[in-house]
Amino acid sequence: MADKPALDALDVALLGALREHPRAGALELSRITGVARATVSARLQRLEDSGVVTGYGPDIDVTAAGFGVQAFVTLEIAQGAIEDVQRDLENIPGLLEAHATTGSGDVLCRVAARSHEALQQVLVDLNRSPAVVRSTSVVALSQLVPWRTLPLVESEAAPGAGRSAMRPPVPRREDAAPLGSRPAG
Repeated sequence: MADKPALDALDVALLGALREHPRAGALELSRITGVARATVSARLQRLEDSGVVTGYGPDIDVTAAGFGVQAFVTLEIAQGAIEDVQRDLENIPGLLEAHATTGSGDVLCRVAARSHEALQQVLVDLNRSPAVVRSTSVVALSQLVPWRTLPLVESEAAPGAGRSAMRPPVPRREDAAPLGSRPAG
């Protein structure tokens, strides 16, 4: 897989402005960043086309939505059954995300439920897949570091690029979402 082009300071400023002002249009983003609206539109289009920006939907806090019990589940699956388990997992509403992994487990899942009893049902549903050989779960007690992306992209932004007309960065709120959400940014 070819490397994606590096983000520059303007890309990062636009991503930060979108995180801080998710409903802002191109004109407002141009005011915030201090660059022309056409530049903002072109950069956002490039970020969308390259897959960096994947959507503008609302971030949903599943805890606030009533699903405050969350757990991480490691699945060991039958050899060669990754597509089968993926298909089975996609049919479980309480599954928030799943990742193929290295190590002793094969798939790491993040799940949410309204109660411990509902969590138990999600765990039973996970184990119903014929591809699952064994599962191990741990319940999340609290979130120490919320999902975040801006510190990572800021750390790798091409220095000085895209800055000619930019205003100094606007102080932003914490680039984080609650335990129950998975932002697009």
